[in-house]
Amino acid sequence: MNVFNEFRELIGKELDWLAAKGEISYPPNSAQFSVEPPRDTTHGDVSTNAAMVLAKAAHMKPRDLAKLLADRLGKSTHVSSAEVAGPGFVNLRLEKEYWWAQLRNVLREGIHYGDSSMGGGKRVNVEYVSANPTGPMHVGHGRGAVIGDALATLLTKAGFDVTREYYINDAGVQVDILARSLHLRYREALGENICEIPSGFYPGDYLVETAAALLARDGDKWLGTDEDVWLPALREFAIDAMMALIKDDLGAIGIEHNIFQSEREIADSGAIDDTIAHLEARGLIYTGTLEPPKGKVPDDWEPRPQTLFRSTKFGDDVDRPIKKSDGSWTYFAADIAYHRDKFRRGFEAMIDVWGADHKGYITRMQAAVEAVTEGKGALDVRICNLVHLFEDGEPIRMSKRSGAFVTLGEVVERVGLGAVRFMMLTRSTDAALDFDVEKVLEQSRDNPVFYVQYAHARACSVMRHAAEAFPAATLDDASLAEVDVAPLVDEAELALIRLLASWPRLVEAAADSHEPHRLAFYLADVAAGFHGLWTKGKSEERLRFIVPGDEKTTRARLALVRAMAIVVASGLEVIGVEPVEEMR
Repeated sequence: MNVFNEFRELIGKELDWLAAKGEISYPPNSAQFSVEPPRDTTHGDVSTNAAMVLAKAAHMKPRDLAKLLADRLGKSTHVSSAEVAGPGFVNLRLEKEYWWAQLRNVLREGIHYGDSSMGGGKRVNVEYVSANPTGPMHVGHGRGAVIGDALATLLTKAGFDVTREYYINDAGVQVDILARSLHLRYREALGENICEIPSGFYPGDYLVETAAALLARDGDKWLGTDEDVWLPALREFAIDAMMALIKDDLGAIGIEHNIFQSEREIADSGAIDDTIAHLEARGLIYTGTLEPPKGKVPDDWEPRPQTLFRSTKFGDDVDRPIKKSDGSWTYFAADIAYHRDKFRRGFEAMIDVWGADHKGYITRMQAAVEAVTEGKGALDVRICNLVHLFEDGEPIRMSKRSGAFVTLGEVVERVGLGAVRFMMLTRSTDAALDFDVEKVLEQSRDNPVFYVQYAHARACSVMRHAAEAFPAATLDDASLAEVDVAPLVDEAELALIRLLASWPRLVEAAADSHEPHRLAFYLADVAAGFHGLWTKGKSEERLRFIVPGDEKTTRARLALVRAMAIVVASGLEVIGVEPVEEMR
């Protein structure tokens, strides 16, 4: 249960009461006001800007309306005080009993605490990774993979019906280059000295393995044949081999997609022609000449009449070419058809996770989605910025296996699945990420992966020691949910309970904003609160989790320990990390 939604409903009822009594005049539900924790915790537990948002409709000054609202809220159950602050905020302080009840909710709901019905079962397509099938995944791909997968799991927890999708870019020039690179390694496998890998080819050793597999299957069948004969066959073989590598890399970080959609299949189905015809019938395709762009000239600009899509009608800054000079469709045309295909499969809500180099592509793609769905579909794009890989402070750039970059598999093998997944979310997705493999292996507070995992492991250790200290006590979650938690009165204990109670709100807010990195930030805060309590207990015996001879206080604190562990486990589950019960 999102406690802040509970108070939103309460505030709405009090506003309705004031309106019914004639004390204010405002259209019910006329505006969306916020109900959230105050930025400064000394200001209370719950804060709302309702008076400022509704003041105009109520024909009142914000502080006057806030005073009326505070007077009403101050009489409500669980509210110990209601104060007006600043230009018209209303800040509420809640009774300790209310927070104790939230603690019990965590224990009763277990790992499902934070599950929400916000999504209402709405279907959402999350497309992520979609790396070109030209080699193994690099670390940057891994970040996009984790962001997309965590977002998909987060949306599921928030009540959406999520489909995970991978778009295979198997129809471009890059796969022809891949096939030619494979043919070179194939000739090498047959004994030819190929000397240096030509510029523009893929140099990685992974193609040596692929060439050996091709030789094992076909022998020297493709030696001495014309390119137009061997190219299609080797292209198909290479794509299949590369997708097998990519799926292995995805599996190494615990990622499975529901759908792998081929660009080539979209094109071969006639979907591009059909989509462009659909837009043309609505007057959205025309022949024209674009003005020379200011500043850097984009790749798709040509000083000649072109077939253009009226993307400016949907918010883009310039109309976009959809056909090349040779008469073939542009990548943009193919992408329009692909997203229309998603919509026709029942996805009005689409989320794409792209690399930073595609940032300039967002507006035109959103315009296209609005056009082909006639405003019924919407596309949100999450930009995944670069990953800078370090080892003990020194940049790592090369890998023999890839020929150019460190593969995702190499990093996972070094630091582990959980560490990779958590670290990829320790920065906002549109911010660059510095990933130092040595730092990730450190067991220190400066390592967020360790710090959060250690909180869960330490909680498990506390529970094991408690079972030894009180062998007759029942310490399962159901029993702890019924214990008297009145001994939890220290401000640090209450602060941690408040933080745990904000988990359902965090889930809904992160799902609504499509920002899974918020979970990692939140878990770090929870871990800090728990470790802080543990440290206080070392210096103040009265605050220890296990108090010898005082089972009542011990059981109350164990309820808090277990609730913390549950919330951490719930958050790690969304991120895709297995919580540990002991650190080695």
